[in-house]
Amino acid sequence: MPELPEVETVRDGLARHVLGRTVAAVEVHRDYSVRRHVGGPLDLAGRLAGRRFEAAVRRGKFLWVVLDAPGTDRADAALLAHLGMSGQLLVRSAAELEQGAAHPHLRVRVRLSDGGALDFVDQRTFGHLAVTDLVPTPDGAPGGLGSDLPLLPGPAVHIARDLLDPALDREGLVRRLRARRTGLKRALLDQTLVSGIGNIYADEGLWRARLHYARPTETLRRPEVERALDGAAEVMRAALAQGGTSFDALYVNVNGQSGYFDRSLAVYGQVGEPCPRCGALVRRDEFMNRSSFTCPVCQPRPRNARF
Repeated sequence: MPELPEVETVRDGLARHVLGRTVAAVEVHRDYSVRRHVGGPLDLAGRLAGRRFEAAVRRGKFLWVVLDAPGTDRADAALLAHLGMSGQLLVRSAAELEQGAAHPHLRVRVRLSDGGALDFVDQRTFGHLAVTDLVPTPDGAPGGLGSDLPLLPGPAVHIARDLLDPALDREGLVRRLRARRTGLKRALLDQTLVSGIGNIYADEGLWRARLHYARPTETLRRPEVERALDGAAEVMRAALAQGGTSFDALYVNVNGQSGYFDRSLAVYGQVGEPCPRCGALVRRDEFMNRSSFTCPVCQPRPRNARF
């Protein structure tokens, strides 16, 4: 599942390549890929046609492009994308559309008035697109044109700010995390508490912090919580610098290029390999129908482990 660095890489690509461009028409090749759009494929196409892309915004793993409202100086809607496990947003030039066949997993094509297109490609079909209204919220995100209050798409209003967000209330986050009664990794994965962290960056951040994923949150001291948050933030910044983490061809940026952070992973997916810090062999544990990877020396399992 793409996490914050991967989604931010795509958002940055959209900001550089599609803003200011206008939608000419929309082709929905698979209805399931617009299943979250209440009005269905025809309504989605109708709400996008003639609209201009004004801003590319992200909240955690949610990504949206703000649409202009013709005749006003305010934005009232956005094209919301959730990439799922394999979703890709690919910017196509007019020349590429003329020369090449469509991608075998093309689900939606947003044709632009200048002859190019924005393609939504999704092999495993867990991702989706929708046009959704923007709603004012005190803890919103930038992107509303001429709006006094920040705006968020309705489906994203429950998503918390992320560790790289300059507006994050860090003290409040530490306080809320310590008040939970759960395991540390479960708390980090809770998108209503702090967004953008998934399995990869939770494991890598906790390795940097020398903390085990099963530490009960209510027993953590403030400096330990700070270390966990700092570790996750540091590893996500490092991943952003390398374009995200790609294990295969399923994750690419808007130009079809893969990230390279998988070559820098310390423990995630490294079971049986030596810990880069102490040399002990990385272990794998089952966790929430997934896996957790830790160094048994640097991250000893606590006796009062939760989950």
